[in-house]
Amino acid sequence: MVDESCVGQSKAKCVCTFLQELNDAVKAKFIEEYPEALVDSNPSFFSQFTLVVATQLAEDSMMKLDKICREANVLLIFARSYGLTGFVRNSVKEHAVIESKPDHFLDDLRLNNPWSELKRFAESIDLKVPDPVAHKHTPYVVILVKMAEEWAKAHGGALPSTRDEKKEFKELLKAGMVAMDEDNYKEAIEASFKVFAPRGISSDLLQIIHDSCSEVDSNSSDFWVMVAALKEFIVNEGGGEAPLEGSIPDMTSSTELYVNLQKIYLAKAEADFLVLQQRVKSILKRIGRDPDSISKAMIKSFCKNARKLKVCRYRLIEDEFSNPAVSELQKYLSDEEYSVAMGFYILLRAVDRFAANYNSFPGQFEGELDEDISRLKTAVVGLLNDLGCNGSTVTEDLINEMCRFGASELHAVAAFIGGIASQEVIKLITKQFVPMVGTFIFNGIDQKSQLLTL
Repeated sequence: MVDESCVGQSKAKCVCTFLQELNDAVKAKFIEEYPEALVDSNPSFFSQFTLVVATQLAEDSMMKLDKICREANVLLIFARSYGLTGFVRNSVKEHAVIESKPDHFLDDLRLNNPWSELKRFAESIDLKVPDPVAHKHTPYVVILVKMAEEWAKAHGGALPSTRDEKKEFKELLKAGMVAMDEDNYKEAIEASFKVFAPRGISSDLLQIIHDSCSEVDSNSSDFWVMVAALKEFIVNEGGGEAPLEGSIPDMTSSTELYVNLQKIYLAKAEADFLVLQQRVKSILKRIGRDPDSISKAMIKSFCKNARKLKVCRYRLIEDEFSNPAVSELQKYLSDEEYSVAMGFYILLRAVDRFAANYNSFPGQFEGELDEDISRLKTAVVGLLNDLGCNGSTVTEDLINEMCRFGASELHAVAAFIGGIASQEVIKLITKQFVPMVGTFIFNGIDQKSQLLTL
């Protein structure tokens, strides 16, 4: 980010100038003051921002800044690059995500719990139609709804649940094929697990709707007002289910049947949305707020993503440092898979203690490496004892490496840590995707990245 022309000039000024060149549409400003001094002398400075990214701060300044940002409801991300290691840690009271966009999630087709219109549509289609073209272009959704209905009638209303029953159900689907090239039946067999899925909502969503914040008042956020409406919907109109998403995947089907099926799903989703919207308005009115203060688009997005809601809460940095989860710390230290990441977490805190005692970081000056290694070992043992992990250790190899790092900030590691922090910024600002909950540790020695939940 800087070149030889910057030697002797303010680092803040030079970096700001180069950053501005990356995007002319962005306004960049700089302040020539140490962040630690700013935290101590002008805490109100940070309240003007939506989000603060704090890098290379020592433990004491991290705790102070965390409190300042919490009180001002400012999103905060800590990042640090130190030799071949580094960390990223988000800190915010609560972060609610509507569009969590999980990589893998079961389609909302309700094959295990079809509503009346979908049932009627399926009943109107004959699976034993003599026309082979029509037979191989019946959507797998219709096949599964009809076959599940037949199974339930023969088994006291229950759907396949045991391994043998699921196998038998698949054999029934295979028996319905009249030719080997019927892709729709192959799709039905592959998607049959959607019939076996449990009805109702997930444990994660159940936890959200029973959260204490779902008991709303005039100070509640829009998200929790909608959650309160969702809770009422699930108990009443939803019959134990969340609002329907309304989309269907691609499948082998005639155009006419696919379009009609799509209309049925869209109509159900729209009906669920209208019910939820009315419940939102009623709740807003009840708590003394404008019934139209939550937009139609927001409620619609909430309905579409109701099954995928996420709420992230983060411990205060001071709580994590002062009242550690000892069982978690010991688990990570003794786990071969996580011991190095946990070791770096301990060492990144120990070097701050070292610097507070000796006014320099271990290995920062030539000729003092052996002495610094001994001092850092002492700092590590003291920190582990303070954390309640008496008897636990960090390997000598890691301590030696930490001293060899000499508090250097390597370009490649800094760029990687910065990239991770940037992704978290986008998640927090857009409220899309789920931000990391825990401390992200980068291990550049083994090229591993791990998340510690402490």
